[in-house]
Amino acid sequence: MDKWEEAAAIRRCQAGDKEAFRVIAEQYESMLFGTAYLMTRDRDLAADAVQEALVKMWKHLPSLRTENGLKAWLVRILVNEVKQQGRKKQVPTVPIERAFELTDGADGVEMEMERDEIRETVRKALRMLPHQQGEAVVLRYFGGLTIAEIALAMGCREGTIKSRLNRALGRLEDILRGNKVIDVREEVD
Repeated sequence: MDKWEEAAAIRRCQAGDKEAFRVIAEQYESMLFGTAYLMTRDRDLAADAVQEALVKMWKHLPSLRTENGLKAWLVRILVNEVKQQGRKKQVPTVPIERAFELTDGADGVEMEMERDEIRETVRKALRMLPHQQGEAVVLRYFGGLTIAEIALAMGCREGTIKSRLNRALGRLEDILRGNKVIDVREEVD
């Protein structure tokens, strides 16, 4: 969906068109889930945060001005929802069935386990960053937001976001080189 189609869909949503809302929600759902998952490290909490963000989007859509950008506005709602969940101090649980799930794709179980190990190492490294730096990295490299969209979503200037990303990538590189796993600048880009 291009910028003009999205603006038209937003106007239809603002007029109460639920089908237009469904189209918008489907377009952003996987990006929102991925962002929420990286922030919460829990699939159920991430799914709940995305659901709540979409409900709030529908509720507050009449106040959105299309020139501000739906993606950044929606991510801001999501980030606030994830923070709200964090304040609730929920204890995450994992069903026992999920503990034994392994997909046997073309690469085989060993490759899948190696990828999972690398992902977990990157997640741990992200948790070692200051909160605002980690949030900026998640939104940029895993959420796919532009610098301008991140600045809007986080409520700060673009220069601040660029600085946070630069510092975060340097720290991640130091952390991951210490673990001798990957060069973050190669993996993230």
